[in-house]
Amino acid sequence: MHEAVDTDQFRAWNGYEGRHWADHHERYEAVNGGFNGHLLEAAAIGPDARVLDVGCGNGGVTRLAARAAHRGDALGVDLSAPMLARARALAADEGVANAAFEQGDAQSHPFPAAAFDTAVSRFGVMFFADPAAAFANIARALRPGARLAFLSMRGLGGSDFGDVFAAMSAVLPPGAADGVGDTAVSFADPERVREVLHGAGFSGTEITAVDAEQVWGADPADAAGFLCGWGPVQHILRGLEPAAADRACEAAEEAFRPFARSGAVRLRGTAWLATATRP
Repeated sequence: MHEAVDTDQFRAWNGYEGRHWADHHERYEAVNGGFNGHLLEAAAIGPDARVLDVGCGNGGVTRLAARAAHRGDALGVDLSAPMLARARALAADEGVANAAFEQGDAQSHPFPAAAFDTAVSRFGVMFFADPAAAFANIARALRPGARLAFLSMRGLGGSDFGDVFAAMSAVLPPGAADGVGDTAVSFADPERVREVLHGAGFSGTEITAVDAEQVWGADPADAAGFLCGWGPVQHILRGLEPAAADRACEAAEEAFRPFARSGAVRLRGTAWLATATRP
């Protein structure tokens, strides 16, 4: 690490949360990978591009970007050492030689100035403690005319996942789930996104609602087990009596049942796709 990082986020992504994502990389890709086409189409990565992937996690988007920029390269940056180790191993296994990975906080990482043609992020930007600082730092790393494209979560209300989480919350002790998921939906307000990007120096911001299928498991029990291992949910369950935790996971299993079809639990995922330009 070359710079100060947000301590709470650093602990989470280098502790249980990061290890869970790294150990279950294929499952998280099944949840989020359906949005890759939306993101890459919006990013319009050229064959000679230098691409920055912010909050790259296990490196799935970084590898796709590197393949698109086959005469250029892609750099993935993330706080999580376990996920970066997984990203490097997957890139090596797949023979993606023009993808590299660095541990860092996008809010303060010393990116080379005006070095990248494109910046992308798949559900990484919601976790910034200081979004204004992060996007200003990303803007400095982009050359004039460079494109920014990222995905952020829409609100949980009215979404399939929101229905599942509401079913779990209904059997939890009062207040147990308060605030859980707030960080993940911190960029759910398009006006806030526009304000932050404008303040960071970006122009031409466009925000579009996009949907994609998310596969949560092979069956409702499998999907509930995976959800109950996800960091924010696990944080709740660790504070409960075992019987209460079991009831919450059973409620999740029941809530997943309507979404089981064609050999998997399939939810409709919702997101905002934002694009902007570095003048």
